[in-house]
Amino acid sequence: MRHILILFTCLMFALLGQQPPTRAPSPNDDSDPKLPDGRSQKTAIAKEDYQHSLDDAKELVKLAQSLQEELEKNDQYVVSVNTLRKTEDIEKLAKKIRSRLRRY
Repeated sequence: MRHILILFTCLMFALLGQQPPTRAPSPNDDSDPKLPDGRSQKTAIAKEDYQHSLDDAKELVKLAQSLQEELEKNDQYVVSVNTLRKTEDIEKLAKKIRSRLRRY
């Protein structure tokens, strides 16, 4: 029992000694780089992504309305290849917006 306790203690010290040392962040350590004009790079990227998302959302609405119009004017129960392409474009655009918004 005594040998097991000594072995366990030695293993604990060996494992604790292998952990990397933690360093305190220095005041000069900038985690958010600045652009030449002084703005935060993260903020600038977020604003640009937001604008792209708005533009893509407007395009998504246009495509969805166009798809709805095509489906309503079509009196047949068969859809055209162009209509199927629009649904694929809608799906791609929605995924693009979703992935951009999930980054934050």
